[in-house]
This record gives sequence, structure tokens and C-alpha cells, in this order.
Amino acid sequence: MLNESQEMSLSKLMSKILRHSPQDFGLSLNAADGSCTLDELLTVLVKEAKWFDIGLEDIEQVVRNCEKQRFEITGGRIRARYGHSHDKISYPAAEPPDVLYHGTNIKAAPVILKEGIQPMKRQYVHLSEGLHFATLAGERRGELVILAVDTAKAASLGVPFYYAGNEVWLADGIPSVCCSIFDNSDGGIGRV
Repeated sequence: MLNESQEMSLSKLMSKILRHSPQDFGLSLNAADGSCTLDELLTVLVKEAKWFDIGLEDIEQVVRNCEKQRFEITGGRIRARYGHSHDKISYPAAEPPDVLYHGTNIKAAPVILKEGIQPMKRQYVHLSEGLHFATLAGERRGELVILAVDTAKAASLGVPFYYAGNEVWLADGIPSVCCSIFDNSDGGIGRV
């Protein structure tokens, strides 16, 4: 069983392989869903000196304990749920909840309120159903600001939404008129 530090280290390596550069590790992912078999991933991982003695149970532990639920195992296959920087993974369009949240920082918020949320270096804009994942995403970028996205307004403007699993939603971009600062002090949502 991996300790917390090992778990985090292995999770980062798995993200690098499954989300960013599988080809650098000699791994070919399924073009449709970005997956590979657990055995294929294990074969790649044990070639790394630090991980020569891990097993499938260690990979499963990382997937199970990853707070952001970055990975998904289905039918003996594993994939990163989102955040790919290699071939764009497609998801079926779905109808989101009325409001989704996006974590950002105090410097980026005014730009987003003017220009909208863009995927930047990612394939999609990442949104969440609850405040937990938005907070995790936004906290690492400086002073946290949570934005609320009016999904009905966005859909009326032609924005499709895709469900990536575990309360994470994706979009190609969100127009600024659909974004507001989430103000939890009175339980409401307001624009600055």
C-alpha cells in the first residue's frame, strides 16, 4: 500500500502519461476516449526506476483516493477524465444543472467577466456542480474567486456542455454574460 506522498507522486506521473504525453512513454491511447488497459499503464510505470515494484492495486489506490477524481477505470481500462493536452477527447453533450462553478483568482476574475471563460492551454473549460472542485482548482492560482455560470443562458447562446463524470462539466468556452461572482455571504449570486 502506498503512503500519501507516494500516492501523490504516482498520481502526478499518471497524469503526465494519461493527460499530457503518452507518446513520450511509448503508450498509445484509444483515440475515441483516451484510455488504455490497466496492464499497458502498469507496463509503462514499472519501467520508471522509482516504480519498478508497484502493482495494479497501487494504481487502483491512486484512482480511488484522488481528491479531484482525475482518473476513471472501466472494464479493465483507465483514462484521465479531463485535462488532456494531446488529442482532443470527445464527450457526449448533456444538459447541465442550472448553475455550474468555476474557480479562478482575483487577478483573472475581471478579465473573465469582460471576455468570458476560455480553455487557455486546456482542451475545455472545466466547471463543477459544487463548490468543492471549483475551490480546489481556484485555490492553487492565488486568492480564490468562485464564478457562477448560468448554464441556461449559455445554452441559449449555443454553448454545448459535456459531462466528464464526478461532478465535472466541460465546455469549449463560456461567454462573459453568463458569468458572475459567486457571493456565498447571503447565499446568492451577484455581479461585480
